[in-house]
Amino acid sequence: MRTVVGNEVRFNSLRGLEINTSTCTRCRLSATRKNVVPGEGPEKAELMFVGEGPGSEEDATGRPFVGRAGRLLDQAMKEADIRREDVYITNLVKCRPPDNRQPMEDEIDACHDFLVAQIEFVDPVIVCTLGATALMRVLGKRGISSHRGRIFRLSGRIIVPTFHPAGALRNPLLKPFFLSDVKEVGRLITSREAYGKDRRDQTLFG
Repeated sequence: MRTVVGNEVRFNSLRGLEINTSTCTRCRLSATRKNVVPGEGPEKAELMFVGEGPGSEEDATGRPFVGRAGRLLDQAMKEADIRREDVYITNLVKCRPPDNRQPMEDEIDACHDFLVAQIEFVDPVIVCTLGATALMRVLGKRGISSHRGRIFRLSGRIIVPTFHPAGALRNPLLKPFFLSDVKEVGRLITSREAYGKDRRDQTLFG
């Protein structure tokens, strides 16, 4: 059985990691959550979406991206011929920040080894980061507008940043770019352009 070592615990499987998060009290978000939202999807997936944090509907259901932003993500995937059941979807933090505020740096740090282990277990060829916070954590880059839709190769994976669907809902001008970026991700999967690359280059998370 494969073991991935986090900062505090050893994870023997993706499902074991998800169970471990359900009792997590590493940060203040555990005091206000209803449900932990570890992630959702197959144990191996070619594509992983990484967002910022759960919202109210996610907190209520324990599932990622099931609210309005999730419905827009579903639309984008459908237009890109990506089936939701084929991808793994998660967030930087696994508990909802109060009032949907941006997660604080120490909260993201508390969940960091969960995310690292999820990437190791799922082993996606492509990681699509959603929003500026996920872009900064995964690639260490600022400026989602200048980096969205670009293709980065790190740790043998393709990283494609795009806007968070919640941002595209708040600002309709962003929606076409968001839909286009996810469609490009679908094209990369279909064309197999992201496959067979050297996995010995740079490292995720700096």
